Amino acid sequence: MDILMVMTSHDQLGDTGKKTGLWLEEFAAPYYVFKDAGLKVTLASPKGGQVPLDPKSDEPGAETAATKRFKQDQEAQANLAETLPLAAIHPDLFAAVFYPGGHGPLWDLAEDPASILTIETLYAENKPVAAVCHAPGVFRHAHRSDGRPLVEGKRVTGFANSEEEAVQLTKVVPFLVEDELKKNGGMYSKGPDWQPYVLVDGHLITGQNPASSEEAAKELIKMLKTEPSLTR
Repeated sequence: MDILMVMTSHDQLGDTGKKTGLWLEEFAAPYYVFKDAGLKVTLASPKGGQVPLDPKSDEPGAETAATKRFKQDQEAQANLAETLPLAAIHPDLFAAVFYPGGHGPLWDLAEDPASILTIETLYAENKPVAAVCHAPGVFRHAHRSDGRPLVEGKRVTGFANSEEEAVQLTKVVPFLVEDELKKNGGMYSKGPDWQPYVLVDGHLITGQNPASSEEAAKELIKMLKTEPSLTR
């Protein structure tokens, strides 16, 4: 069973001159949940090749057991350096898709046609579609087969406005994840800032922040085991 993980190729934090990209914990924790469950994991990004890491996610204060494991895992590091171009992917070949966050996806994946096609294809096939932290922003232009926004009427979460305010980037990001989910008809809710909070609605899985990434991955695996019962 093959899980597709889609990550950003964008490394510029707006006009600040600072770097952004993938938040390492949000990749590492789900990656090892999937690998330890015996699943195959395919990595893709809009440009292919090396995925940029948000420098802050690689600082000592952001370390977790999963990121430490990644630092010792040459195979995983090589995989992250050799992602496939997303446009070359056939999404219907995968059992599920998982989007880690970091601020990068707000600039590229939210607008990327191949990303939107991937989400819409897997969702239409009743396969798990998961995104954590800033990555629920990738649903911005995604629709169901009947033309309605993907998140309309769905219980969803994502990086909260209060969390964006805490990192002082509300004026830097192209849009706020919480606001965008609500704008598209999502039934947004959140837990305490920086604490794990994951919602499952049908075969859509969303996590609020980095701390939610491992739980979201576990929910995806649980969903795969009950796939026949999923409803569109």
